[in-house]
Amino acid sequence: MASHELLKNLGLFDARAPRYTSYPPANHFSGGVGPDMVATWLEAIPAGTRVSLYVHVPYCRRLCWFCACRTQGTTTDRPLIPYLAQLKSELALVGRHLRPDVEVAAIHLGGGTPTILPPAMLAELCEGLNTFRPLARDVAFSVEIDPTEVDEPRLRTLQAAGMTRASIGVQDFDPTVQDAIGRAQGYELTRDVVAMIRGAGVTSLNMDMLYGLPHQTRGRMTDTVQKILSLSPDRLALYGYAHVPWMAKRQVLIPSDALPGAEERLGLFEAAARMFLWDGYKEIGIDHFAREGDPLAAAAAEGRMRRNFQGYTEDGAEVLIGLGASAISRYPQGYAQNSSTSSAYAQAIRKHHRLATERGHVMSLDDTLRADMIERVMCRFELDLNEISARHGVSLTELLRITTTLRHRFADWIEARDGRIRLVRSPRLIARLVAQEIDAYAMPEGRHSRAL
Repeated sequence: MASHELLKNLGLFDARAPRYTSYPPANHFSGGVGPDMVATWLEAIPAGTRVSLYVHVPYCRRLCWFCACRTQGTTTDRPLIPYLAQLKSELALVGRHLRPDVEVAAIHLGGGTPTILPPAMLAELCEGLNTFRPLARDVAFSVEIDPTEVDEPRLRTLQAAGMTRASIGVQDFDPTVQDAIGRAQGYELTRDVVAMIRGAGVTSLNMDMLYGLPHQTRGRMTDTVQKILSLSPDRLALYGYAHVPWMAKRQVLIPSDALPGAEERLGLFEAAARMFLWDGYKEIGIDHFAREGDPLAAAAAEGRMRRNFQGYTEDGAEVLIGLGASAISRYPQGYAQNSSTSSAYAQAIRKHHRLATERGHVMSLDDTLRADMIERVMCRFELDLNEISARHGVSLTELLRITTTLRHRFADWIEARDGRIRLVRSPRLIARLVAQEIDAYAMPEGRHSRAL
């Protein structure tokens, strides 16, 4: 680990950069991609292709102030009934353009709060997804679970539907921090839900926590990490809190003067990471940790790990079909995002009987090249320029030109020899900055979260 002074001189503490869960980042999507274009992309998917499905359920019983996801609150189940119908209709619309023999390799229910759906509605949704197309023998079925909005009937429903992985957001167990971010979630409740998940036969459990939250200290972070470790999750994500109130209006409720500074954020990250490593977890990518034998750890070790809108994944499917309001799809030709509001999404599906695509991005050859390079930096911390040259038909001279600024700026942080560029000093801390030097798109000033 490099000293804080060296990282400060590099500009890490003041830098803002995309998280690079896509390239180009979603803020560069435009209205040039619509339903007709996406229909042709779906029709072009070859027979036998492995695809993944992501379903976005935007509803929550509570709106946590820290969250920047597309969500909306509801105190009743009333809006869930038409939304489920719209999801099923969208699935049918997608199916009209998709060959019948593609294979579903992964299903992910996200949100929002997918477990806000009552058991009968969950069963109906899962039945539609499981019968949409043939399931791969190794299909992964993951679900984001809010411990305050789940019970045994819901878990039994998900178990029957084939759930293989559960993901629980913890963020922080300290009551003072929870009060400041609008999220009350006790350790005991979370512990009991974990026991129910394990009792339902789910063999893979993921937990997320945040560093950089208001009133977080190393002592409070240590206490939260100890409690998380007592629950023995199979993998962990340690995300930096992104304070972007210009984008997520609810974040104005969070006291900005209580947020830790950049060096304090680094201290919080390091304190938590050390505890994970001491407990036997392996470092994965820039912010994940996994037990030995976890599929993500295996994918990382074998160079198969990918990065998408859910973060790091072992899912190797080249096609990700997003369903629901604001959901983003990834195709070889580009990205497509559905209408962000549930009302506009509903109008597209119910009234116009068409795909709900509102915007996206058509990938150029240069985009595809840089996307591959950025994903390699974020997943492997290295660039094999000879391999990249062969894969994309781009000369080594051109790749050296693209990486000129990168190699100069990070000369003391990388090793460049024999056509390889490796991040050798604090790779997890500087990967986003390195990736940014490959990014050909202008970044609106201050419009991204902190790079640390």
